[in-house]
Amino acid sequence: MSDIPRTMRGAMLLGAEQIEIREVPVRRPGQGELLLQVQAATTCGTDVKVFRLGGHPRMLKVPTLFGHEMAGTVAEVGHGVTQFRSGDAVVVANSAPCGGCPACRLNRENLCEDLHYLNGAFAEYLLVPARFVARSTHALPAGLSFSRAALTEPLACVLHGIAACELEKFERNTEIVVYGAGPIGLLFVAALAMRGHQVLLADPNPTRLAIGKLLGASATLEITRGGGQAERVKQLTKGGHGVYVAIDCTGVPEVWNDAIESLRPGGLVNLFGGCAPGTTIELDTHRVHYNELTLKGVYHHRPATIRAALTLLGEPAFRADLLLSAQVPIEGVEGALRSMMRKENLKVVICAETQGMTM
Repeated sequence: MSDIPRTMRGAMLLGAEQIEIREVPVRRPGQGELLLQVQAATTCGTDVKVFRLGGHPRMLKVPTLFGHEMAGTVAEVGHGVTQFRSGDAVVVANSAPCGGCPACRLNRENLCEDLHYLNGAFAEYLLVPARFVARSTHALPAGLSFSRAALTEPLACVLHGIAACELEKFERNTEIVVYGAGPIGLLFVAALAMRGHQVLLADPNPTRLAIGKLLGASATLEITRGGGQAERVKQLTKGGHGVYVAIDCTGVPEVWNDAIESLRPGGLVNLFGGCAPGTTIELDTHRVHYNELTLKGVYHHRPATIRAALTLLGEPAFRADLLLSAQVPIEGVEGALRSMMRKENLKVVICAETQGMTM
């Protein structure tokens, strides 16, 4: 297409807390590839970690363009691409499984032995590799905004997490505690509440707890940082016996302990929040054994949950927009991430052109 520019603006991560807005070449699509014009990209906690550390052992190495929650329009397709055309509105997941390894054959594509990651959404354009076109690019449902569609990846992670909770074992109105009212925790609350469960949300931030109530939390608890909050949570449950399902969305070892201690006999803990490498927790083996507790580590998303997330985001009753705190241009990426570090914003929409909502 003749109207595709030769260069574009992009947020380049150079190192720990070092971002530079650069003019970089627009790469044209080759065999099986497509060029995405990014209409909306949302910031997330992983972006904050990447920004703080200057990279990520799995996802990217500096210097590089970054950002991985994205939606946009197809600007150009490479040879052999038949399922998409220029102008199509799509969302691209940030990983693509191989489809053939043992994990993929077991429908556990998040554990693929050759999982590829895609970054670079904080830019005007993004070249989508052939594997992502074939396995990880999806048309947007009619009427779904680009900003909401950019939430597909984090919501897909949450839906994968809910599937791991084995809720079919419990009653429909099961008491569930979610530790952490960041974007992931709030998405857990919204999705679980829509399924009819009683969700207790625990977090130190009263503003975020208020958003949790709007998203369907049956109760909230303002806790203190540093752990030791399990008994307070249990006091809010039926008979003070605790919950059948506890979900950690903090990635803090002390809160992992609280989540485990919040369980009643036969309960399951979903250790969704990833802790820093090298951290450990102590485990009451007697309690785990005789109470038949289930402990699960849960990571990432699968193609099936990407599709399910797109469908859910298309439902007006799912109030995902409450997580979108602000909208800024590409030049505002660093400020957006720092605002998240200060707990001022939940998620910020990055757009090449912005109107209306600002930070």
